[in-house]
Amino acid sequence: MTSIESSSISVLGSRISAEFNPPGPADFELPPFVTLGSVDVTKPMLMFVVTGVVLALFFWAAARKAEVVPGRLQFAGELVYGLVRNSIARDSIGSEKFLPFVPLLFSLFTMILVNNYIGLIPFLQFPTFSHFGFAVALAIIAWVVYIGAGMKVHGVFGYFKHQCVPSGVTGLVLLLIIPLEFLSSIIVRPITLCLRLFANMFAGHLLLMLFAFGGQYLIFEATSPINVTAGVLSFLMFFMISVLELLVMFLQAYVFTLLTAMYIGEAVAESH
Repeated sequence: MTSIESSSISVLGSRISAEFNPPGPADFELPPFVTLGSVDVTKPMLMFVVTGVVLALFFWAAARKAEVVPGRLQFAGELVYGLVRNSIARDSIGSEKFLPFVPLLFSLFTMILVNNYIGLIPFLQFPTFSHFGFAVALAIIAWVVYIGAGMKVHGVFGYFKHQCVPSGVTGLVLLLIIPLEFLSSIIVRPITLCLRLFANMFAGHLLLMLFAFGGQYLIFEATSPINVTAGVLSFLMFFMISVLELLVMFLQAYVFTLLTAMYIGEAVAESH
């Protein structure tokens, strides 16, 4: 049984052995939570669905009895929506073209944010986006949207010219600039989007496991005064990193949404 599998027993799991086995990438490979026909439903898949249900219920409740003077739920919903609509979408895409993209950006932000925070709840404790495939799926959606938006505005060939040929650049230097711009704008952007989200969620949870299981081992297994003291410090580090993860999880949702909005803004802009 891996350390992650044991998380259903305690906050981050219960693993005591004669020899400490540090957590690693293998601990992120969870067994199927349930099998539906030929489909193995894993814990990250279930958490992703739970996040969608939680968001749908929350915003339904927040908007169900909208009033001029908002209640707490309505205020919270409007606060998040205003952040995405005004501070991300309008500022990055422009006041004339941002509205059609607000639903997508709002969905990306809330889905990533709530899914990350659900990963801190005991027994659910697992960051969905530490599985590369989930981050890739969102990056592909963002890529398709900004490529499609650019082609709709400029046409297929016009879009690639818009992205790959900077205004004012002529001559032989274009032989160098065009491949670099194509690689940067078309190929690298979705890769960096998913890698940034995946790597932060993966590394953060790996650190939490290391300090939690390391402290557990030092206190309960390698029980000397020095080891017990180190174990207590390890648990303190676990709680400190947990607090830091709250900030990191918000920033990852914000940065992913902001970069998506910026890419859309560049795609639909009149000039490179």
